Amino acid sequence: MSTSAVKNTLGKKEKLKSRKQIDSLFANAQAFTAFPVKVIFTIADSSTDAAAVQIGVTASARNFKHAADRNRIKRLLREAYRLQKHELIATATAKSKKVSVFFLYLDKQMPTYDLLYDKMRYCLKRLRKKLEEEQSTDVPTNETK
Repeated sequence: MSTSAVKNTLGKKEKLKSRKQIDSLFANAQAFTAFPVKVIFTIADSSTDAAAVQIGVTASARNFKHAADRNRIKRLLREAYRLQKHELIATATAKSKKVSVFFLYLDKQMPTYDLLYDKMRYCLKRLRKKLEEEQSTDVPTNETK
């Protein structure tokens, strides 16, 4: 394996675990839906100690009574993210932003991996676009002051 290979891991620092961060995310977040995935996110200026992008995933206990089903959905969401996260992380790092994202699975049917992979690609593309818009809207306001 070459040293230039990209690591496809999802480490502890990339997971959104802090109750305080999660509460803050839901209180101040923007959101969009790419059915059956709802994306809730915040974009902030980067702090040096944290990862550029942190994520959380969930599936509703109301829609999926068995924990094994919820766990499978969460595993599929994390895997789809893990394989496609690199461009979002690169964009966030380049713009020196910190992105917190929560993926919620909304449907009542058990998803296929292919469906979640495609929806995740779309969601990450929209998040990258939001990051680029955020940077471009910041620049004119600084110049006018």
